[in-house]
Amino acid sequence: MDNNIFWQETSVSKRDRQLLHRHKSAVLWFTGLSGSGKSTIAAKVEKTLHEQGISTYLLDGDNIRHGLNKDLTFSSSDRTENIRRIGEVSKLFVDAGIITLSAFVSPYASDRKSVRSLFTPDEFIEVYVKCSLEECERRDPKGLYKKARTGLIGDFTGISAPYEEPAAPELILDSDILSLDECVQKVISYINKHLSKN
Repeated sequence: MDNNIFWQETSVSKRDRQLLHRHKSAVLWFTGLSGSGKSTIAAKVEKTLHEQGISTYLLDGDNIRHGLNKDLTFSSSDRTENIRRIGEVSKLFVDAGIITLSAFVSPYASDRKSVRSLFTPDEFIEVYVKCSLEECERRDPKGLYKKARTGLIGDFTGISAPYEEPAAPELILDSDILSLDECVQKVISYINKHLSKN
């Protein structure tokens, strides 16, 4: 880092912003294979929280690659950089007092660990959306598995690139067993228990 760059403290703290929003802030980090249901679950969780008067923002993998990370490929190094940037953005949102929902495959355990290190223990909630590869391929909402199987997409997680399952996530959602509403309710229950209003 440049020696001429200094962190600028602000007069409004994270705690001040949390008090304004009347709830704690944190990042819910949804991880899992493509097609596991990460974005669908995160979107419904956000809608439910919004209806409860909770300040939220959803960071979705595809949306971020349309703008902030449009310069990145799906190589191993670019995947790591993608997650690093999202971690930093998530940290800013949490500092703003907002419950942030992040829906990214984030296949590497080391990358998720690096993001976790940016937060206090109660601010990072890893949500593993667990779904068998077979079920994800059966769903294939974007047709990506079919393209990966025919060689049209390289470095595709679960097919030609690895996915490292979380060792100790705060939440596991078995999305090939539980319904969407059941998955959402598990997340909401966790939030109500651990991120109660101030």
